[in-house]
Amino acid sequence: MPSYRIHRLKENPRQSFRWGAHTAGVASVKPKDYEPLGVVEAAHPYAAWSALRESDSPLEIGDLLEDESGALRIYKYVGFEEARWVLPEVKTGFDSVPPAVGLPQCQSAPNSV
Repeated sequence: MPSYRIHRLKENPRQSFRWGAHTAGVASVKPKDYEPLGVVEAAHPYAAWSALRESDSPLEIGDLLEDESGALRIYKYVGFEEARWVLPEVKTGFDSVPPAVGLPQCQSAPNSV
């Protein structure tokens, strides 16, 4: 049976999520807004929701289920929808370096006759 990792939305982002307008399409979520809660075995996300419904830690609006392939499903008022992690942009350190000036080194000198 498939297993799902549970990612619990932290309380502050949950309030924003709860009162925000519903948007259709893939939800963009930030890893820093979530904390791991555990794993549940279920045939599909709705079976996981049902299994956790009567537990001490039921799924709440905004929580994520991550399947074994890494695909995310976010729990919304309308059910589960697709989600993707939004990872912070990696700074290379070259942002402040000015571009090179001059001719490339690979050009040869003109032939003199």
